[in-house]
Amino acid sequence: MIYAVGLLSIVFLALAIMVIVRVQKILKGVNGEESDDYAVNVNANAIACLVFLILGTIGAVWSFMSSRAYFLPEAASKHGKVTDELFWFSMGLLTIACVIVNVLIFYFAWKYRYVKGKQATFYPDNIKLEVIWTVIPMIVMAALVFTGYRAWTDIMSDAPQDAQVIEIMGKQFGWQVRYPGVSDNKLGAFNFKLINDTEGNVFGIDLSDEASFDDFTNSSEMHVQVGKPVLLKIRARDVLHSVFIPHMRVKMDAVPGMPTKFWFIPEKTTDQARADLGKPNFDYEIACTEVCGQGHFGMRLRLIVEDEYSFKKWMAEQKPFLTEHPELISKVPDNLKAKAAKYIPAVEAPADSTVAQVQTVGIGTASIK
Repeated sequence: MIYAVGLLSIVFLALAIMVIVRVQKILKGVNGEESDDYAVNVNANAIACLVFLILGTIGAVWSFMSSRAYFLPEAASKHGKVTDELFWFSMGLLTIACVIVNVLIFYFAWKYRYVKGKQATFYPDNIKLEVIWTVIPMIVMAALVFTGYRAWTDIMSDAPQDAQVIEIMGKQFGWQVRYPGVSDNKLGAFNFKLINDTEGNVFGIDLSDEASFDDFTNSSEMHVQVGKPVLLKIRARDVLHSVFIPHMRVKMDAVPGMPTKFWFIPEKTTDQARADLGKPNFDYEIACTEVCGQGHFGMRLRLIVEDEYSFKKWMAEQKPFLTEHPELISKVPDNLKAKAAKYIPAVEAPADSTVAQVQTVGIGTASIK
């Protein structure tokens, strides 16, 4: 380390000496002591500016063209297409401004380089020029703000009433998904105090709410129906996470203690995307874009977009949370046990019995009249 510091000190000292020498040459030119070396240096700098402009432009174009292979494909959601159009509109305006400004800067550095005996013209102000370079950026900025605000307002508006409601929860290190079942498309209540991994209640589902009886969960994939609005209710169980569905242009933070939401309309099924991309193994993916710990890299979830028939078929095959965890019938209030009973695997009662016996795991039986 000491040798490295010493070597850097020598390098910086040499650079400082070079700068001092060049400053002295420039001061001679300013004081009227013009020298051929000064003129040569200025011309060399001016030519270098033109060379840098040309090479820089070629490099920028090459970089853009070579990177196109890594761009995301066409958005597979309705609002995603609007977002992409807005992005490229903004990039187009900014690219035009960038090219004009940089061409003028480097061109002027060459055109108005030092020439022996040439006098520079000085004027204190130019109202017309100042109006032009003030008004034009104002118009461009207004266009960007207006179009961006309109798109943001549409994207962040309330989801349609018929939207499919899905809850997605981030936890170290994976995603948990909860569906409202097929009865009412309504998610039941939850309470973080009820979270209990040993009982399987990773969501903290509140079974005192009858809307939760037909809810079912999944931690391996999310299924949605193409062409139908999807409302994601987002939350985090431990630390900050972020829901990111790149092909749908969906991104929203999952914040502990502060539920967020985002809705979108998928326009292309997984099978259609595979056909369009020519990748038979392609899958939409839900990823976490907020570094949340050592296992952050593993927070990936498949998103499967299906047609109406396939989606309803898959929904019909799912088992409610209460069916998979019948022992939690003890958490259901007595006045709601009759409604919860149909989701519990039951033991056949004697033919002459007027009482149906509902078997539960770990708590014996519950009588429901």
